Amino acid sequence: MRKLTYFIATTIDGFIAGPGDEFEFMMSILDDEYVAALIESYPDTVSARGREAVGLGADNRDFDTVLMGRNTYEPGLSIGMTSPYPHLRQYVVSKSLATSPDPAITVFSGDPVELVRDLKQEAGKGIWLCGGANLAGQLRGEIDELVVKINPFVAGKGIPLFSAEFSPQRYDLKGTRSFGNGVVMVSYAKRTG
Repeated sequence: MRKLTYFIATTIDGFIAGPGDEFEFMMSILDDEYVAALIESYPDTVSARGREAVGLGADNRDFDTVLMGRNTYEPGLSIGMTSPYPHLRQYVVSKSLATSPDPAITVFSGDPVELVRDLKQEAGKGIWLCGGANLAGQLRGEIDELVVKINPFVAGKGIPLFSAEFSPQRYDLKGTRSFGNGVVMVSYAKRTG
């Protein structure tokens, strides 16, 4: 069965963006070591523009599908990037986006849990949950793996990693990796049994 992996950047205090969807501040610390590690570890999460810049081909190693909420999709769309991950099957989960702005994007307005369960039954590589908080909150019970890039910022307020009701779930630590720019990448697997 395919796995759903929530691969996301956050602040130390657990925000994936500011209260006005600000995320650019987390991009300000990108350096060669960190970018190279991301490309090596998670090449399928590199957008079309990034793939072109670093010469990545169309082959996928870990993921063949990406899910994102409307707010996660919107920043790229606002600058004309209608298909940010053309090397992946792309779903935008939204009740407000009526039609797809690109033939490569499937807009899904139904129950995301049912969508993920159906996708997990298909043959293929992993499924990447790109964001955001509301979608992650709805899919929390379906997430098999968390990969959290903790950026060295405290935001104080913003969009949380998950937007959901209180219901603790246990995950087991798979690994950690720290970088010179202050980012710590932490991987967890959902505890079973």
